[in-house]
Parts: sequence; structure tokens; C-alpha cells
Amino acid sequence: MQTDNLILVAAGGTGGHLFPAEALSVALNKRGARVELATDERALNYGRDFPADAIHEIASATPMGGSALAKARAGLKLVLGVGQAYALLGQIKPRAVVSFGGYPTVPPALAASLRGIPLVLHEQNAVMGRANKFLSRRAKIIASGFPQIDGLPQNLAARVVHVGNPLRPAVLEAAARPYPGFAEGKLRLLVTGGSQGARIMSDVVPEAVALLSKEQREKLAIVQQARGEDLARVRDAYARLQVEAEIEPFFTDLPLRIARAHLTIGRSGASTVSELAAIGRPSILVPFPHALDADQAANAAHLARTGAAEVVRQTAFTPDWLAQRLAKALDDPGDLTRRAQAAKSAGIPDAAERLADLAIEAAGL
Repeated sequence: MQTDNLILVAAGGTGGHLFPAEALSVALNKRGARVELATDERALNYGRDFPADAIHEIASATPMGGSALAKARAGLKLVLGVGQAYALLGQIKPRAVVSFGGYPTVPPALAASLRGIPLVLHEQNAVMGRANKFLSRRAKIIASGFPQIDGLPQNLAARVVHVGNPLRPAVLEAAARPYPGFAEGKLRLLVTGGSQGARIMSDVVPEAVALLSKEQREKLAIVQQARGEDLARVRDAYARLQVEAEIEPFFTDLPLRIARAHLTIGRSGASTVSELAAIGRPSILVPFPHALDADQAANAAHLARTGAAEVVRQTAFTPDWLAQRLAKALDDPGDLTRRAQAAKSAGIPDAAERLADLAIEAAGL
């Protein structure tokens, strides 16, 4: 007999997957549902504070790239993971499984299908990921983070429900903050790099700032994420330019930093784009060019259509190009305010509640 109110959430061990899974789990807990998490080994340290009754490590691997032998090993590890997940689901008997994509979720999602447990897939990006595409025909419901999903297999459109990307409580708190004014005479710039590297930001942004006049630089206050190996040179660059700057490899309070910023420069992962919209901040987005399915470009295009974001290819993201944009922002702060309003109009702050509705429906609770 299935556990009366248990829902299993499956998410890989990166922030892009764990953050929306966390938000859903909070929403489900508020409704009286119990939550357990199936994930991979990467999440064990990060996920200790995850709002779940139990966290289960399931063997997984990514069968993409590398030699034929490496692919074969990855395939065998996935088979092992399916066996582990099948046994786990037989033990805990969840009413439904909600999967957030990525190969670490294939074993529990596939096991749910084999056991006849309702499966809800959540696709965070504007392009369907390969793991979700593989699982999509087994899903009862496909929840989408963006209004359209490119790459959706044929004849599955009727299963898609647009809910948005679930947002952590810290993001919702930041979203309550109004767009900052310019009474201090400073343009507050936030520069992030995402999980796939911030080196391009460390290379381009300080050089762009150097191209501005002394008077323009005095009006800047910069918060920037930089890799550990780049910290010293980025800090030194801003110190030489006498620019107010805080440079760190990671910010635990990033949603609050977004809320305090007048303009954000960064990548365009699904979580980043959704958080910028919910908080309501204008941005310059540089999609990661080596993403397998060009998902970051599609995510950025969604926000660009609202007028909130300006999207630039990494090859065109040069110091000269950026210096011109920064100069314009300094000269016309009213444009940033308008773009902030456009971003806010695209946000879905109740995405976690919407996805919780679907999970509860699938579970029959």
C-alpha cells in the first residue's frame, strides 16, 4: 500500500535543479504532504538542509561525450541506479514522483514508470533537456518553466502545463523589495558567472570599466563573482581604477544582491532568468555558448522579448561593447527603471504553488 501523503522529488546535485526542487518541497510541506529527495552524490553536502524527511543517493552518470568505454560505464551505472531506485520506491511507496531533469533523475523517474507511480516532469529551460526528452512519454504531466518548450516530442503538447520555475523563499523575499532609486548617485552593478564559469566576466568587465571616464567610474558600485584564480587580478584592476567593488567567488545571499542592483550582467540559466524576472531587475545576458542544446540562448530570448534583458553572444561581449552599454545606463537611469518593470511583468512568483497543485493532483491527494 502506498504511503498516504509521500511525494518523492528527484533532482540532480546542482543549484539549478536543487533550488526549484527545494521550493516545491517547501510548498508541498505547507500542504501537509511529506517529501523525500532522490539525488546524486554531489548533493549530499549541499542538501543537508533540504526540506525533506529523507535524502536518498541514487547511482547515476551522464552517457554523453568521452570514449565508447566511458559511455558504456555510464550506461551501466544508470542501470545500477534504476535498480536502486526501483527497490527504494518499493520500500517507501510514494504517491507520485516529481523529477527536475538531468541524468541523475533518470533512474528514479524510470523506476516510477516501471512501478506505475505517476510521474511529473518539470522542464526548467526553454529547450527540453535530453534526460527529460527521454522520459517525456512516460510522464503524466510535463510542467514547463517557460511558456514554450523547444524540442518537445510530437503529440505531447496536451500534457504540458506552464507553471514557471519554482523560486526559493530567499528569492521571494528579495522580490518584495522595490527597484532601488538613484538618490545616492551610484549605479549598482551585479556581475555573476553562473555555475559554468565566470572567467569571461573577469576578462571583460574590468576592462570595460577602464574605458569609462573617471567621472563615470566614480558613479559605479560593483559586486562581482569571480573564480578563485581570478580574484586577485579583478580586485587589483578595480583598485587601480579607484572603483567601489566587492569581489568574491560565491555569494550566499545572491537573491538579495540582485534586489539591491540596478543592473545585472550574467549567464542565462533557467534559475537566473526566472529570478531576475521575479525580482524585477534589468540585465545584460551572455548565454553560455557551449550548452549542448543552446538552452541558455532560448532562456535569454524569453526575457529579451519583454524588453527587460539585452542579450549578447559571448564573441560580441567585448570591453568596447560593454563600456557603451554602461555609459548609456549611467546617462539614462530611467531606461533601467522601465526595463525593471518589464522584467517584473514576466515573473511568476507563485510557480512553486502551481507545481505543487500538479503534484498533488498527480498523487491523488
